Amino acid sequence: MGRRLVPLTLDNLKDLPQPCRSCVFWELDPVTGEAAVKAGTPELEKEAWISAVLLEWGSCGRVVYVDEVPVGFVLYAPPAYVPRSLAFPTSPVASDAVQLITARILPGYQGQGLGRVMVQTVAKDLLRRGFRAIEAFGDARWEGPACVLPADHLLSVGFKTVRPHPAHPRLRLELRSTLSWKEDVEMALDRLLGAVQKEPALRPL
Repeated sequence: MGRRLVPLTLDNLKDLPQPCRSCVFWELDPVTGEAAVKAGTPELEKEAWISAVLLEWGSCGRVVYVDEVPVGFVLYAPPAYVPRSLAFPTSPVASDAVQLITARILPGYQGQGLGRVMVQTVAKDLLRRGFRAIEAFGDARWEGPACVLPADHLLSVGFKTVRPHPAHPRLRLELRSTLSWKEDVEMALDRLLGAVQKEPALRPL
């Protein structure tokens, strides 16, 4: 399979799966988000949010392609760009961290290591940009695809709980905790993502 992780832009925003393409759960505060849904403008609001973050902060997501078919995505940004995060009981996200907002891999492509590769890709991007950590709100009672990521999955890819909660714990992945961790990430990404750029086909992860 040929795998690519491409920065999210306005050009490939259309490749996000529905309902994620028109979801503004994280991008707007609860009141504004509800108003956008009632007005029938959530897709426009999503596009405006992506545009603003790209202009003011830079890359805020990746789209995953397998054999040129979009099969998943990940979104991340500083908490100042994520109004909904303030509504969570375990907020706020630490000032030295970027928030892993949400991510999704389509059924049929799950269990192939793509989720871990997405987190590693975000980690590498943020390390290069000088950030210390990624934080995320987890869903401890996750039962299916939703805007909030399953806490168990976050723990499985290296996150640690920094503020427990029965429903929505806040978790953190330290990016500079040890030099060896960084080197491990760099080596793994060189193998995984570097090979994607050079070879059209890869063995499953």
